[in-house]
Amino acid sequence: MEEEKGALVQGLIDAVNQIASIGDYSCAVKKEYCNLARRLKLLTPMFEEIREIKEQIPEETVKALVSLKEALVSAKELLIFGSEGSKIYLLYKLEEGMEELRIERDVVVLEREQIMHKFHEVTARLEQALSRISHENLDILEEVKEQVELVLAQFRRAKGRVDVPDVELYEDLLSLYNKSNDAAADPEVLRRLAEKLQLVGIAELMQESLALHEMVSASGGDPGAIFEKMSNLLKEIKDFVQTENPNLDAPAREKNLPPSSSSAQTTTVANHKAPVIPDDFRCPISLELMKDPVIVSTGQTYERSCIEKWLEQGHRTCPKTQQTLSNPALTPNYVLRSLIAQWCEANGIEPPKRPSSSQPSKAKFACSPAELTKIQILLCKLSSSNPEDQRMAAGEIRLLAKRNADNRVAIAEAGAIPLLVKILSTPDSRTQEHAVTALLNLSICEDNKGSIISSGAVPGIVQVLKKGSMEARENAAATVFSLSVVDENKVAIGASGAIPPLVTLLSEGTQRGKKDAATALFNLCIYQGNKGKTVRAGVIPTLMHLLTEPGGGMVDEALAILAILASHPEAKSAIGAAKAMPVLVDFIGNGLPRNRENAAAVLVHLCAGDQQHLAEAEELGVMSHLVDLAQNGTDRGKRKAAQLLQRLSRFVEQQKRSQSQAEAQAEQSLSQSHAQ
Repeated sequence: MEEEKGALVQGLIDAVNQIASIGDYSCAVKKEYCNLARRLKLLTPMFEEIREIKEQIPEETVKALVSLKEALVSAKELLIFGSEGSKIYLLYKLEEGMEELRIERDVVVLEREQIMHKFHEVTARLEQALSRISHENLDILEEVKEQVELVLAQFRRAKGRVDVPDVELYEDLLSLYNKSNDAAADPEVLRRLAEKLQLVGIAELMQESLALHEMVSASGGDPGAIFEKMSNLLKEIKDFVQTENPNLDAPAREKNLPPSSSSAQTTTVANHKAPVIPDDFRCPISLELMKDPVIVSTGQTYERSCIEKWLEQGHRTCPKTQQTLSNPALTPNYVLRSLIAQWCEANGIEPPKRPSSSQPSKAKFACSPAELTKIQILLCKLSSSNPEDQRMAAGEIRLLAKRNADNRVAIAEAGAIPLLVKILSTPDSRTQEHAVTALLNLSICEDNKGSIISSGAVPGIVQVLKKGSMEARENAAATVFSLSVVDENKVAIGASGAIPPLVTLLSEGTQRGKKDAATALFNLCIYQGNKGKTVRAGVIPTLMHLLTEPGGGMVDEALAILAILASHPEAKSAIGAAKAMPVLVDFIGNGLPRNRENAAAVLVHLCAGDQQHLAEAEELGVMSHLVDLAQNGTDRGKRKAAQLLQRLSRFVEQQKRSQSQAEAQAEQSLSQSHAQ
């Protein structure tokens, strides 16, 4: 019991020390996060005093300390997000939560629900756990008790309170977001944003660009408009900084921004402004002029070194569109390279030199000795028989694996994967959730996917899919998707019994859970052998419900799965039995481009050799919708529409011929009867 208490208290001290080591925070959350970190540091003396107590601590206090430790882990994750994440992304997410910006006598009313809700949730958990510790009855120093009372009072005051943010910062942000694309940005606005966001050097700007892509990728939201807004804002700040500091790339580049634009110094610089680089010539990741532009499978172009680094970090999506890359091939964009060279010559700039080698460089993963030691300590705790140690270690590994590619490689090489697989079957739901999420984060690294499969993880992941907490089930589904990117894994996962619980999650999960289940099922059904299993698991009625439910939040995913299943005979029969034709015709006529395309693809299979379905589609007026799709749809949509129009035209022509023959026979019979 004494050893357990010692380990628990030491874990609390370690957590606070780790929080204390976190660096500076983004200006958007600086005040709140600094206050939170400062309050938590004040708890260390209490933990040290408890460690020295010889008598047995009340069971209720021990439980409260365990809850406090879990709350500290959440606080640490939140603070790391505020320190290491993209400053522009964080500021955008705070601004995005605003339904109204109202200024009255310098009072700003902001609804910053997305991030501040998490902050207040963590604060409430800390206050609740701390208030359950009966420190007044513990044998600790009076001044320590008073200090804990002070921290507790501060937490209570902080609950639900939203400090007034930097009005000028948000006004500047909104002014840039709301301006038209061709309007020039106010230099003073850009200056203030660059200074307040601490984006005044090339190193900070590059780090921000990478962090921005990382966080947009991990957000799970629709990245299109959001990414474009944030990327354009970063580009404008970068242009401003480089224009004001033309020698920024020189060795002595770590300089502050120049004085106000009214100074003679800035006027001199302004007379030597470099030409503005066209957006199409910039890499969307680095925002720099591209030297070796390459095209990825989505059709987007990037600087080779930047996209290679993105792929080496384990990403399998296009940074700009967030579409899954069908393959990792990089095709040189010779036309764009030529255009860039012509533009450089026209503007008196040395054209970018063609790289001597286009072979992708291997990523060099390196963790410090201290980090490797920490990982080894966590693995020891993960393999212990103490449930509390296992839960804490799994949670820490989950966070470390989420943070960066180096950690994912180091954790896997240290032997964490078999240990995490082993505790997937633990009865402790929180430990189980940490374990499956840690495997999800580790699977981002391509090399780790094979290790996870070979360690026998799939049955454990399926068990979590069936019986875990909702969050664990969601993350298990995401893990299935990540692992099934490798074609041979699709077969093994499909044979493991993963498909029925995925269909169940698609039916009854949260919105996030449904999306995770849908992407996993879509990926698995690329393998023909999994299609029948998916249909027999009852996916068709679930998909039809998702297509017709109010709100339509899962329409894209449902139609995509139907389109990939429709070629299977069992699926075709089930779709027909589900009375899907009116729904599909409606989507062809009124859906978004991709949904029209997928609905038409389903209809192509339904109507193949089926006179009844052709007649029903024709009666529902699909012909006019198909004519429009053939003219205005996506390339694939046009092809599907052309196929259907051809089949329907033949069907209508055949019907007319049959009718004419029937009328001729009837007329002949009538003539014969009159002759008799």
